[in-house]
Amino acid sequence: MRNTLLAILCVILITSFSFAQAPAADAKVKTAPAAQTSPASGAEMFKAYCASCHGKDGKGSGPAAEALKKPVPDLTLLSKKNNGEFPMDHVVQIIHDNGKIPAHGSAEMPVWGPVSLAVSHDQPSTVLQREHNLAHYIESLQAK
Repeated sequence: MRNTLLAILCVILITSFSFAQAPAADAKVKTAPAAQTSPASGAEMFKAYCASCHGKDGKGSGPAAEALKKPVPDLTLLSKKNNGEFPMDHVVQIIHDNGKIPAHGSAEMPVWGPVSLAVSHDQPSTVLQREHNLAHYIESLQAK
């Protein structure tokens, strides 16, 4: 439960980069729960959870990207880097078990898994639906 709350807080902080303007010196950080999104809409999930780092276009130019230690991958080149075939299973696995991606957090504190479970009301079937629909949206972003 603690990891879930920490993960949600991380998502909130990263997402807030998307909408933040220069705060006043005495401004306080506001927190909010992770945005509720439709598990049927990969585009909606991408905008809410991924675009702050990966950019709205998926090219890695989101407003939070420069705060990360490693460059954010250009998600539009996944097919090109995989001999013209979108690596669906690999993308779903990264969405599901992103603890292996250093920028997403360690294996001890994965970021997206707990958030996905929390916004899916602890329903594993809804988590799977989210993962697949998000991966299909990322597939739609591929460079032609």
